[in-house]
Amino acid sequence: MNDQMIMENILLTTKGACDLYMHGTIESATKNVKQTFDDSLSDSLCMQGDVYQKMAAKGWYPSQQADQQQITQVRQKYAGQV
Repeated sequence: MNDQMIMENILLTTKGACDLYMHGTIESATKNVKQTFDDSLSDSLCMQGDVYQKMAAKGWYPSQQADQQQITQVRQKYAGQV
């Protein structure tokens, strides 16, 4: 297993944790439990962002910028649905 595969696994695991913490935050019945899940979600999102930045810097998670025309089309498509 090489470094890229390890980082991909860490990223996927971190994303999964974010999903679980988000659902825990949404479904919490008490303020203390909700705050605990929310804090954990925030920490996990920071970790996920750090892992993504490291992968992107090495070219392991390439992304592309959407052009302005695509942004405008999507904005117009969903503008009337709110």
